Amino acid sequence: MKSLRGLAVLAALAVVTTAAPALAGPAQAVSGAAGARAIATICNRHCDGRDPALSPADRQPVSATLYGRRFTVHVNDTDSMAWAAVDGGTATDEVWLDRSFDGGRTWADSRLGATAIPAGASGTRTAMFNVDDWANQGVGALRACGKAGNRPEITCTAWTRSTWNAGDRRTAAATALMMRYNRANGLFDGNGWWTGANALTALIENIQRSGMGSYGYAIANTYDKNLNAHQGQFRNEYLDDTGWWGLAWVAAYDVTGDVRYLNTAKADSDFMYSYWDNRCGGGVWWKTDRAQKNAIENSLYIQLNAELSQRIPGDTLYRGRAQAAWNWFQSTGMLNSSNLVNDGINLNTCRNNGNTTWTYNQGVLINALVELNRLTGDANALSTARRIGDALTTSSYLSPGGILREPNESNTCSGDGASFKGAAIRGLGALNTVTGGAYNTYLRRNADTAYANNRDSLDNYGSHWAGPLTPTNHSCQHSALDLLNAAP
Repeated sequence: MKSLRGLAVLAALAVVTTAAPALAGPAQAVSGAAGARAIATICNRHCDGRDPALSPADRQPVSATLYGRRFTVHVNDTDSMAWAAVDGGTATDEVWLDRSFDGGRTWADSRLGATAIPAGASGTRTAMFNVDDWANQGVGALRACGKAGNRPEITCTAWTRSTWNAGDRRTAAATALMMRYNRANGLFDGNGWWTGANALTALIENIQRSGMGSYGYAIANTYDKNLNAHQGQFRNEYLDDTGWWGLAWVAAYDVTGDVRYLNTAKADSDFMYSYWDNRCGGGVWWKTDRAQKNAIENSLYIQLNAELSQRIPGDTLYRGRAQAAWNWFQSTGMLNSSNLVNDGINLNTCRNNGNTTWTYNQGVLINALVELNRLTGDANALSTARRIGDALTTSSYLSPGGILREPNESNTCSGDGASFKGAAIRGLGALNTVTGGAYNTYLRRNADTAYANNRDSLDNYGSHWAGPLTPTNHSCQHSALDLLNAAP
């Protein structure tokens, strides 16, 4: 029986970390209640309006210039506050702060601390303002803006924040992900469904890896807000979606010990089993219309059943399902002669359809085989996972230059594929752990490259880990978080 990885870690961490999660807003200027919240005085350790002279720290992460004036954000990381300053100016030049609670996508036109350079001076500064809104679980970001007194143009710095809940690569990426979390509906970017399951899984793994439980509230909030969506218990017409959510709730059970999450994962596995039949000798259908049998839902099914069996004393049901699914998978030839997994089977031949070897097809089967090996001791399962891992990391198609890249990778983080690399690298990370670091070099290279070439001032990541930085969303962000979680 596998021990619960991180059981009760959230409760233990509550005394040493402070929550700072995000409320994602609409993709437009903030108005109404959201705007009022951004403008209202916030009090954490200290209240907005504190004198910068009282700050015990002064970090200057971002600045901008306009007509010779330099506008800078000064960050007090000790108290998670910041102020804006202008230097090199003249009387009547203005400076202020903007504050956003959705990563800079929206903000109130609040001109926090707006002030002007007085006569006879060349600079001035605002008061200090809180970056986050802890009482309302708001993950914040600030930027400095300003203008010359005699000109209409305005300049603003990049958005930035304190190192509170962002003290290293992993926690900073998790904090940026939470800037995209909508507490009102418990999803990321407003409506991400199966990608939301992956984002939540990455967040939970970050809790386990980093020890920072500040965003653990998202687990129960997501569950409570969505338990009755679609067909209930996180089931819907796509069987792979159901599998993603089932795995998320196993992870939630591991970190909280709350049995309702395990029960939902069991319901998800049972729902998937109801779409297993003897067409082509077995396998779970991709969708309830029974038109396709693909690698992804069957790999997820193996992993979910193997993980459930490890957590249910005396289980034989889920163990048997996992073993039967792997036996069937092997018979289809979806794992090709190059040790890469193609997309699915041809229902006419019941054999490999030869379609794209998406990255997530590799990583999810790796993860499934690692779990099957843990459950049964099947040495062939682990050796097969190693062959897939070696093929994935050396493929010129999937890892050009040693950096993981999705086929037809988007420049905008759009479409389902933006989440694929996260699932792929999550599986490789699981294999890396059980093999004593066999993929350390590959994982470090990818993490270091993404950190250097694919990251903005808020630790948002785009789709191309090799760079350049592209616009992001929760799918690209959780994939980068999965990478940082997996990297040693």
